Amino acid sequence: MPDVRLSSPQGKWILLTTVLGSSMALLDSTVVNVALPRIGRDLDADLAALQWTVNAYMVTLAGLILLGGALGDRFGRRRIFVIGVLWFAAASLLCGLAPNAGVLIAARALQGIGGALLTPGSLALIQASFHPDDRGRAVGLWSGFGGVGAAVGPFLGGWLVDGAGWRWVFLLNVPLALLCAPIALRHVPESSDERAHARFDVLGAVLGAAALALLTYALIEARGASWAVAVSAVAGAAAAVAFVAVERRRTDPMMPLDVFASRQFTAVNLVTLCVYAAFGGFFFLAALQLQVVVGWSALAAGTALLPTTVLMLLLSARSGELSERIGPRLQLTVGPLLCAAGMLLMLRVGPGASYLTDVLPALVVLGLGMVTLVAPLTASVLAALDTARAGLASGINNAAARAAGLVAVAALPLLTGMGEEAYRSADAFDDAFGPAMLICAGVLVAGSVIAFTTVRRPAPDCRRPECRTHGSVLTPPLEAEGTA
Repeated sequence: MPDVRLSSPQGKWILLTTVLGSSMALLDSTVVNVALPRIGRDLDADLAALQWTVNAYMVTLAGLILLGGALGDRFGRRRIFVIGVLWFAAASLLCGLAPNAGVLIAARALQGIGGALLTPGSLALIQASFHPDDRGRAVGLWSGFGGVGAAVGPFLGGWLVDGAGWRWVFLLNVPLALLCAPIALRHVPESSDERAHARFDVLGAVLGAAALALLTYALIEARGASWAVAVSAVAGAAAAVAFVAVERRRTDPMMPLDVFASRQFTAVNLVTLCVYAAFGGFFFLAALQLQVVVGWSALAAGTALLPTTVLMLLLSARSGELSERIGPRLQLTVGPLLCAAGMLLMLRVGPGASYLTDVLPALVVLGLGMVTLVAPLTASVLAALDTARAGLASGINNAAARAAGLVAVAALPLLTGMGEEAYRSADAFDDAFGPAMLICAGVLVAGSVIAFTTVRRPAPDCRRPECRTHGSVLTPPLEAEGTA
């Protein structure tokens, strides 16, 4: 049984290194959007390249995050975590030194692999290291400090872009990794799961990532209507079908399909797909709208987006407590509707927009909607399966959210007729931004309807979320294996 106490020096070092590791990946997911206009200008990149700058990272992270957790269970959680941290740092260095958009996109894909290794590992280390009496508080501190990192991300990213330059958004990860890895090796005990003896589902992971990559390519490049787009779409669909076939046949699949026999689990993941598709599309486009159309600096745009994260940090725990008292259905119905209202309010954000009267009200309403729905969403996912599969349930839900976001980033410019050079023209981008917000609002309403018609109150003895405080606006919190 793990016996490290949180109050001990070793406990504090473990908490520090896991916070540093998870914050690296969390920061990158929030700051890159703010840097996109400057990246595009400096590298002479079109809109498709900016989409890939976001999505190359998300493709490999979403496709491999379940495999990353399994590798830690088998070969040692500390070992895989440290490999992930160093891998992420090396890829970040390549991002920071990228001479052109192609190299940057390839380096972002490599970053996603590192993120898939370190993201589940940081929480697993806490679960495996701390005494059971301290574990809940350690997880709470880990998620709280991670949320603070998420809140600082857009502000820090804007400050770096306007000052030292966008390359430092990536280069900053290198010193963080050089601090994190030695602490982990010195102070974090190694652990593994003695039950993890099955073969790894590498084929399933590769097929899942390939399906995401090919379908994303088809959506991003569909403006050209070329043979490459058609072939990519067909190949992506074939890879998705092959993924399902492989997962159905394997005795130890990465994503056991029997989990979807639970109607509640399937329904909540459908809600997840809706809400996080809208969130991913919104934060990608909003950062560009505030800079390209409104004319703000990267720092101003990044700071403007802070209210959503701050509200999540302040109120997510209370939202979870409310969900335990009244059940998740009401919050999962009302939350997406509030988010949809916030996105409709963003229709007022155009040339000459005022922060106090135009931008802030929209972000506050959006943030309140996110607060309302995220905690009960996580609780419903965990409650839908047996306690022993809590980590699997959370991992699938987290991967689904990331996949939904990358599809939205790929599809929204296509659906709104946004041209390759739209981000260079305030008028062209503004013309497409409004329809994009309407689409996002519509997807959120669909999520609300699904929740209202399918979500039911969980059993009183089900697994409860340990991550009570949450600050990420692009993914739901991860939960590790544990007991009720």
